[in-house]
Amino acid sequence: MTASQTPFADAAAIIARRAIPLLDLTDLADACGASAIDVLCRTAREGGVAAVCVWPQFVGQCLRGLHGDPIAVATVINFPAGGEDVERAVDDTVEAVRDGAQEIDLVLPYRALLRGESELARDMVTAVREVCDGGRLLKVILETGELPSPDRIAEASRIALEAGADFIKTSTGKSAVSATPEAAEVMLRAISTHGGGGLKVSGGLKTVADAAVYLSLADRIMGPDWATAKTMRLGASSLYGALAKARDATS
Repeated sequence: MTASQTPFADAAAIIARRAIPLLDLTDLADACGASAIDVLCRTAREGGVAAVCVWPQFVGQCLRGLHGDPIAVATVINFPAGGEDVERAVDDTVEAVRDGAQEIDLVLPYRALLRGESELARDMVTAVREVCDGGRLLKVILETGELPSPDRIAEASRIALEAGADFIKTSTGKSAVSATPEAAEVMLRAISTHGGGGLKVSGGLKTVADAAVYLSLADRIMGPDWATAKTMRLGASSLYGALAKARDATS
């Protein structure tokens, strides 16, 4: 039996084929430039991912580089610091929408939440939701690694969903602690209680095993048919390579 025929390889290929269509292929490196965006778009088209996620200044280039493929262009707002200027977040979102962004990943002002000022956090999500018109998705980044307990993660999840988030997202990938299964479980249970919404797991996902953990978690809590690109995303810059290798090993 060859390596490509082992049960392990077969299982990895199954996970890879499930995970690749859920990917938000991401380049939010500080030094990201036009050439890197060209590579990102080419990889996205070859792989058939759900979306690309880039800095706002690259939205237009992505739209051109994807050549009309049904891959969404996402960008980040209030990123990565999670500031508290609602007006600026709204203005930046309006500009991103004008440039053609189809999905907005907004960082919740989580420090306000930790101070007990939950209304400020709610107000920002509500205000940005109002300018994400035309069927655009709003994903709210909770920065769960900075939230000190499951109760805080649950509170942030509820606030974001009640204020109009389509997805709640674990992390920016810029904090010391990024996505964890424990945080994702709390978020999935909040989505279940809320009656709808999606989960984006982002930050630190690099291997097929990482993807498998979160897919298994979603299957267990939400049901085996729940995780589609409409309800679950995996945000990563380096995961695609591992998934593509596993997928192609049994082709």
